[in-house]
Amino acid sequence: MDRKVTEGASAPAYAAELSRIQGVFQVDAPTGRYQDGRRTAPSGIAHRDGGARLAVVPAQAAMYGDVPAFVERIRDTRAPAPALVGGYPAETTDFRATLLERLPYAVALILLATFGVLFLMTGSVLLPAKATVLNLLSLSVMFGCLVWVFQEGHLSGLLGFTPTGSIEPSIPVLMFCVAYGLSMDYEVFMLARIKEEYERVGDTEAAVAAGIRRSAPLITAAAGILALSFLAYATGGVVFLKELGVGTALTILVDATLIRVVLLPVAMRLAGRANWWAPAPLRRLHRRFGPREEAPAPEVLQREYA
Repeated sequence: MDRKVTEGASAPAYAAELSRIQGVFQVDAPTGRYQDGRRTAPSGIAHRDGGARLAVVPAQAAMYGDVPAFVERIRDTRAPAPALVGGYPAETTDFRATLLERLPYAVALILLATFGVLFLMTGSVLLPAKATVLNLLSLSVMFGCLVWVFQEGHLSGLLGFTPTGSIEPSIPVLMFCVAYGLSMDYEVFMLARIKEEYERVGDTEAAVAAGIRRSAPLITAAAGILALSFLAYATGGVVFLKELGVGTALTILVDATLIRVVLLPVAMRLAGRANWWAPAPLRRLHRRFGPREEAPAPEVLQREYA
């Protein structure tokens, strides 16, 4: 990890102070090498770019512990001049902080966008809300799998990895985007069939049964193919790919079986006609902007049925 201070600053005292920080193995400065607050050897690091570059070498235990806290201890150490902290641990810490800071906005945007699209498709307020809840339920299976398997280490021998007791924050975010998008695909397939049947017969129970009968084989086949494709990642030697493969495959299978085939039809049957309810202003909005299937021209019908 590099720390850069302006030229002319009192680098020796500052380097000695950095070397006393818990988790620091040594500090290499232009004035020498420092360990535990003492200069132990000369150093080959030279002044660069009008400043002094100090290399803070962490101990192995510090990299397996709370890395953000370790970086903050270095940044909180008072420097004799304006200083910047760089290197992989600092960059990773800044990336995680920015990711977690913007994550609520990204999740809210995804939920609102999918809610709006489903509302325009169905004209209902309850169905998009129900779809969001069911999708989050299937994603909870994925997060539980990540914690139980890859954080706590269960099945580590079978999958061939060494658990570290933590999960890189970017991995759940990526898996959330992938799994949520796939879950919403299945939701759109099934709801489109159910809505078509409901508009034809006007009976929710019959529409749900017909929609499942028509869409379940397609959803099950697609889910099986995708799950097998993602499980192929689990055979590799990269833990990141193992997490992506196992977590996403499990989410797809649970979503296409338990969620779409069991919980969705049960919830829709219990709700009855309330499935298609929306306030009057939203109904007008749906009539204006909702998708419509245009009837074919009369001459096309004459050709088709002549």
